[in-house]
Amino acid sequence: MPSIQNPSAFLGVILRQTTEILDAPRLKTIKNAIFVLVLIHYWSKFYTKVLVLGPIRAIKDFKAYFIKLVFKQLRRLPSVQAKIEAELGKTLQGMEESMVKREGNTTETLVLPEHGLSEEYVLANLEQFKKMKSADWENGKVSGTIYHGGQQLTDLLARAYHMFAVANPLHPEVFPGVRRMEAESVSMVLNMYNAPETGCGVMTSGGSESIIMACKAYRDMYKDTKGINYPEMIVPETIHAAFMKAAGYFNIKLVLIPIDPVTCKVDLKRVANAINRNTIMLAGSAVNFPHGIADDIEALGKLALRHSIGLHVDCCLGSFIMPFLDKAGFPTTSFDFRVPGVTSISCDTHKYGFAPKGSSIIMYRNKTIRKYQYFLCADWTGGIYASPGVAGSRPGALIAGCWAALMRVGKDGYLESCRKIVGARQTIEKGVRSISQLHVKGEPIGPVIAFGANEPMNIYDVGDKLSERGWHLNALQNPAALHISVTLPWAQSAELFVSDLKEVVAALAADPSSGNGSTAAIYGTAASIPDKSIIDDVAAGFIDLLYNAQMNKV
Repeated sequence: MPSIQNPSAFLGVILRQTTEILDAPRLKTIKNAIFVLVLIHYWSKFYTKVLVLGPIRAIKDFKAYFIKLVFKQLRRLPSVQAKIEAELGKTLQGMEESMVKREGNTTETLVLPEHGLSEEYVLANLEQFKKMKSADWENGKVSGTIYHGGQQLTDLLARAYHMFAVANPLHPEVFPGVRRMEAESVSMVLNMYNAPETGCGVMTSGGSESIIMACKAYRDMYKDTKGINYPEMIVPETIHAAFMKAAGYFNIKLVLIPIDPVTCKVDLKRVANAINRNTIMLAGSAVNFPHGIADDIEALGKLALRHSIGLHVDCCLGSFIMPFLDKAGFPTTSFDFRVPGVTSISCDTHKYGFAPKGSSIIMYRNKTIRKYQYFLCADWTGGIYASPGVAGSRPGALIAGCWAALMRVGKDGYLESCRKIVGARQTIEKGVRSISQLHVKGEPIGPVIAFGANEPMNIYDVGDKLSERGWHLNALQNPAALHISVTLPWAQSAELFVSDLKEVVAALAADPSSGNGSTAAIYGTAASIPDKSIIDDVAAGFIDLLYNAQMNKV
């Protein structure tokens, strides 16, 4: 062994010995095995991507991913970063100015008053806030947003809220009436969705929580019963964003499946190809938010049964419309617990159930699944703690309002609202199909319709022109379209909308240069940006503005 005083010679010996060890036959075999395993791992990921998305889509996604990586590195350059920050600042400033215009020159209150103010002062300010400029939802010019069951029902819900303003279902021994109303509300919705005798459910704060809780239940259940530590859920691209939220919250791999471009339903063959030993659940919509299309729940149910996994049906938007389609004389499809394989359903009572905002029901086929939704902590120093969902304390007043709405409207009332709402959607659909420059997405069966424009017309220009006439529609992307979630007030405005739509399209066809509005600019820019994190920055900035009480008044 050479002296350590000769570093070069010592290093040479170490390198030779290391090389001899690495070149040993047994170690070479291990290295080759590891190399093969790595190749198999990446080949498997690539093959699965092609199998699920198809070769063309997989190549497009790979290209987009590569461009995104390049763009992400470019963003690190100080000059590029400064340019992006400057443009982002301009965009957010425009958003702030838009908010301020709607709010007017109101007095800002940024700290608690030294002394409590008079009831008259508080009520006067509440009235001022109420009168702030808003869209004309009462006359049916706003897509979704406010699911209004009439002023008389609203007055009743307000009285119910007043009666139970301090109630908290976290303490059923203190508020037994609230416990009873929640249980009865869940039972009524279970019956509406033809649940079996084993059916059960929980009331949540909204559709997002209902969906998130279902995903959490399947994750925990299949970890317990199947030992799945790397859970995956397979959902259509058109599924509600709450599934993306659940995937992020609970570390579930989200496998997005393309839809059929004609029917807008999830591609069942690709769903089947995506199922593997880590799959915990499938999901489908009845109806989905973007296009108002119901996926083939029966076929999804067969897949779920074959692989012994969960199937969640998102009926948040279909809510109290889908169960009444048949009796109302409209085309329908199978979607509820009568479909074998369906293990959970989410239904928003605060939409077409006309309950107060903050009310939804998550239903399960049996209590075994529901138990995995619960949060249970037996060794907390504050005592045994258990809650059915995300929240601990919950507003009993909203439960009372939900129960009151269900009882007041009843089956006949919901049947009539179904006739009016879907009838209005049919009127709009017929009008859209009569315009040669437009096309309807798929075959909607519920309260929602989406339509796009045939080239060279830009559908976002159509939306901007309709906004100038007081209509507020939702803009969709991938592909570009406009969406209307028809509410009860639209029953009185459907024909007027069709008339305005025809005039707007005719004007754009005659003078295409009259378009290029703000929506077209925003979505056109978004489509051209390879790194969507920039759009995320804009969205995050918008949310920041929502919590800014000290706006720059103009």
